[in-house]
Formats: sequence, structure tokens, C-alpha cells
Amino acid sequence: LLFSLCKGEDKVMQPSGDVPAAEGDSVTLNCTFETSDSYPYLFWYKQQRNGSPELILQCVTGSGQNSPKFPTDRFGAELKDKSVPLKIQKLELSDSAVYYCLWRIASGEQLGFIC
Repeated sequence: LLFSLCKGEDKVMQPSGDVPAAEGDSVTLNCTFETSDSYPYLFWYKQQRNGSPELILQCVTGSGQNSPKFPTDRFGAELKDKSVPLKIQKLELSDSAVYYCLWRIASGEQLGFIC
């Protein structure tokens, strides 16, 4: 199942469903997008049950810039072509959550999806 939201030619897509993994494993969560914007701003958020979304990182070009709570040795993303996959390494039980890929266009509007 794939969720997508369109605004003109712009859209962001993220597969849905659980990603099975064990503690200590690495996982990659995919997010692809289509836009005519030369400098899209992409964000990854984590939301635990009954919690508020927390910013993991943001990407403008190249590698992501992480929030202090999410160390670069465990959480990383790199903007390549029309994709910004989030890689989580050395999985911990507390990593079990819903992850959102969001994209902000120049106007500040955000489009996003659940993984």
C-alpha cells in the first residue's frame, strides 16, 4: 500500500506498513518525491504512541542535518535524485514508532506521509 498526496506536479510518496527488525539491526525507510522545486526541504519525524512528532533531521541538499536527540551514528539520510531514505542503525526498542517523511515547498506548505 502506498500513500501519496498531490499538489499540481508535486508529490511525496512513502510506503506504509510495519518494518520487522530486531534490536541491533539496521533498517532503511524509503521516501520518494516529485517536484519542480530546485531546492526542496525534506524532513523526517518520529512519533511514538501517544506522543508528539519529533524532528529527526532535515535535508536540503546532500546529507541531512540531525536534531541533537538523534545522533548521526544511528540516524542518517541523504538526498539523492528524488529520494531521501532514512537509515536507522543499531536499533533500540525505543525506535519502535511511526516515521513521517515531510516535504516543504518554498511557500512553507508541508506534504507528508506515514511509514
